[in-house]
Amino acid sequence: MSTDRSFTAALVQMRTGLMPEPSLEQATRLIREAAAQGADYVQTPEVSNMMQLNRAALFEHLKSQDEDASLKAYQALAAELKIHLHVGSLALRFSEDKAVNRSFLIGPEGGILASYDKIHMFDIDLPGGESYRESANYQPGETAVISDLPWGRIGLTICYDVRFPALYRALAEAGACFITVPSAFTRKTGEAHWHTLLRARAIETGCFVFAAAQSGLHENKRETFGHSLIVDPWGEVLADGGTEPGVVLARIDPGRVETAHKAIPSLQHGRRFGMADPKAGPDYLHLVRGSA
Repeated sequence: MSTDRSFTAALVQMRTGLMPEPSLEQATRLIREAAAQGADYVQTPEVSNMMQLNRAALFEHLKSQDEDASLKAYQALAAELKIHLHVGSLALRFSEDKAVNRSFLIGPEGGILASYDKIHMFDIDLPGGESYRESANYQPGETAVISDLPWGRIGLTICYDVRFPALYRALAEAGACFITVPSAFTRKTGEAHWHTLLRARAIETGCFVFAAAQSGLHENKRETFGHSLIVDPWGEVLADGGTEPGVVLARIDPGRVETAHKAIPSLQHGRRFGMADPKAGPDYLHLVRGSA
């Protein structure tokens, strides 16, 4: 019996539009292309269904999870192609005045294996006048999510989460071999930090990182960075999607996770530690979580 546990991972790089239907059409074409090239696991970017900056337009087209046609179509597509399909995220209705940014891991039978709500909201003013207030429209998640694939455990995160390394360490300590970061990084922040952040998260955790990205100038006039990346546990970039919509693939050997953990077993070496603050007085000591 073969002991080969390797598989092919694919990232779909998109330029999502204002409306769900053409965005679904774009994603479906690229997912089929990935599957035709032998992909076992396919990931789409953050907000694969629509990118709306206008609040009224966003809420006009939002659907609940049970009513969302894109999600149903993705489930049917995964079952048809017999792949693990990871929808990086969909904008869905959470309540009357809040949306949710939710990721879905769909199995080859079409069932939802796991879902994750983005925890960290992108509220930022960038040099040059760009401003984003994700928390104005979206309800943040509160729970980290890990799930099982045939090749190992997978931890789910989304975009801005990548700047909070404690989340990634927690997923790795829970047994993740693969960590996902579907994203819609701005061009400005992507040029500065995208490759460095993803390589750092891979090196720190000793995990593969899969990060499908939005790319280019969108209908809403927002510009995203692209460069969907597959990074191995040693921090080596195995695939880079460049700046245009398309598909990138890499062959994944889960054994490289164990090799990385043996070489640098930092996940076993974390310790709790105190934080002394002279401004708070000589007896002040704040306990900081270094590791579980």
